[in-house]
Amino acid sequence: MKMQELLKTALNWRYAVKKFDPQKKISAGDWALLKESLRLTPSSYGLQPWKFIVVENPELRKQLREVSWNQSQVTDCSHYVVMSFKEKLDVEFIRKNMDKIAQVRGIPVETLEGFEKAIVSDLVNGPRSLGIEAWAQRQVYIAMGFLLETAALLEVDSTPMEGLDPAAYDTLLNLKGSGWKTVAAVALGYRHPEDPFLKNTKVRFDENEIFELR
Repeated sequence: MKMQELLKTALNWRYAVKKFDPQKKISAGDWALLKESLRLTPSSYGLQPWKFIVVENPELRKQLREVSWNQSQVTDCSHYVVMSFKEKLDVEFIRKNMDKIAQVRGIPVETLEGFEKAIVSDLVNGPRSLGIEAWAQRQVYIAMGFLLETAALLEVDSTPMEGLDPAAYDTLLNLKGSGWKTVAAVALGYRHPEDPFLKNTKVRFDENEIFELR
């Protein structure tokens, strides 16, 4: 199948699954690719202000389900990924990124001084620092999009989830005081044949309603 056809088929195939088959598990190979899609996600300045918490413990999943409107996807999916963001950007975190760039590209970190100062001026000392949590959350949603599309291409079902109590998640996941906060989660696995949304036709606005040429 041509790449264009493959991508279109995958995007039409996926939907937010309401009922997962708890007996079906994602293979190690597919899970490795799903993780890589998160790791390779682009972010503003390349700062990657996120941490992805993969919840495997069944008891912890039950507790998270209780603060997720009792949605069964939390406990029944194969893999459950909690998306968290860095609540405060500081010089130390930015320097860590500069050190990583220098290491990977084999260049002196001093050559990145101008780039580092520009980021600090914008995100730490500039006006955008006042809304830095919202900025970091938007970066995490880019990662979520990459994960959902990669899952569709692998024919792995997914459900992006905002129907949860972020503060309760932070408590259960011991994130309080860590510098990271929950923003959303993604359930991954395989649709149950009795999923009530299984046969629903995808509903989207027509192109002429969402695109404009100027």
